[in-house]
Amino acid sequence: MALFVGTSGWQYRDWSGVLYPAQRPQRLWLEEYAQHFPTVEVNNAFYRLPTAETFEQWRARTPPGFVMAVKASRFLTHVRRLREPAEPVQRLMTHAAYLGDRLGPVLLQLPPTLKADAAVLAACLACFPAGTRVAVEPRHASWWTDEVRSVLVSRNAALCWADRGSRPVTPLWRTADWAYVRFHEGRARPSPRYGVTALRSWADRIAHAWPHDTDVFAYFNNDRGGAAVVDARAFHRLLSHRVSISDSLE
Repeated sequence: MALFVGTSGWQYRDWSGVLYPAQRPQRLWLEEYAQHFPTVEVNNAFYRLPTAETFEQWRARTPPGFVMAVKASRFLTHVRRLREPAEPVQRLMTHAAYLGDRLGPVLLQLPPTLKADAAVLAACLACFPAGTRVAVEPRHASWWTDEVRSVLVSRNAALCWADRGSRPVTPLWRTADWAYVRFHEGRARPSPRYGVTALRSWADRIAHAWPHDTDVFAYFNNDRGGAAVVDARAFHRLLSHRVSISDSLE
């Protein structure tokens, strides 16, 4: 199992002294981050799509094997609400292509008010270039249908397994031959940390659900106070240990 565990974003000022040495200038934070984690989710792309030049610079600043997942623009997901997707998807992928071999999955996080429309989702997914890994994070309960699941399976698009409050808030469907998990907020102290019991439960879920040749992408979005940094490190250790135990029993 190839594990890509990291955080949602890296440019948080309160991470200075937690992940980044206190005297390290912010312009060098990505290089420092990439020494600690194999992947990052570029969540600022949701608010404003970075230029092609920015993506190209990020590629140059990160080591071979580093993976950058990209959160799709809110123009596609929240303004267009997945409709008329061809132009925003083409623009996103044209820019993100400058990451080269650093480009990982694309995340479509849907607004909580967007109700299910399997046909609209299928049309949007069809706009992505062949081979693009797309993860979808719906946030309205109407999406949990067999029809939606079939659309995801047909496109090898991963249903994002999401956690909030140290519990799953999405079905644990396997819709692709790879996995994408997001951790939004734990219940441990100091808030919004995750406790070891919650992280161990997630490690067990993933290890039980997926074959050992699966690529697993997991991102911690509980950035406040550096909680995501601590939790991502702990989760990587727990999941690696869980997978190694499973391997030894085979």
